[in-house]
Amino acid sequence: MDRDALNALALSYVGKYATTRHKLSAYLTRKVRERGWPEQGPPPIAEIVEKLAQLNFVDDASYARIKAESMTRRGYGPRRLDLALRVAGIDEEDGREARTYSENAEAEAATAFARRRRIGPYSRQADDAQNPQKALAAMLRAGHRYEIAVAILSKNNEFIQDEAFPSL
Repeated sequence: MDRDALNALALSYVGKYATTRHKLSAYLTRKVRERGWPEQGPPPIAEIVEKLAQLNFVDDASYARIKAESMTRRGYGPRRLDLALRVAGIDEEDGREARTYSENAEAEAATAFARRRRIGPYSRQADDAQNPQKALAAMLRAGHRYEIAVAILSKNNEFIQDEAFPSL
């Protein structure tokens, strides 16, 4: 693996996948570790990543916006998005707009999640009436706030009562 091969590998990766600086850097580091680096000195991974970022092949803020829209459509909440952005290595500034979008669309995302999982008002089974905590736990794992989850799950459902959902 030489400098030209590393550049070609980086271009191929950003051509196939939407990525962040952190993810591209981790990918190139792994490839260098697997294939070796015969040249003197460390591989120019940071330099390659920065060059691709300047050419707008890698844009952390755009990646964060796309991730926020995708996760909201699938029904995931702000906490889950925040985790995904941290894993992708997106800093606070690049992820600010995405986090704001997710927070503003939390009720919409929670409704989409309940519909997709067929819980709460979208349930087809009477089992939800027997175990509302299971539905609530799913909503919380999806990254929604307790208040939003209870509000969505209690829509048109008689089984949701205060004692079924003790405060956290």
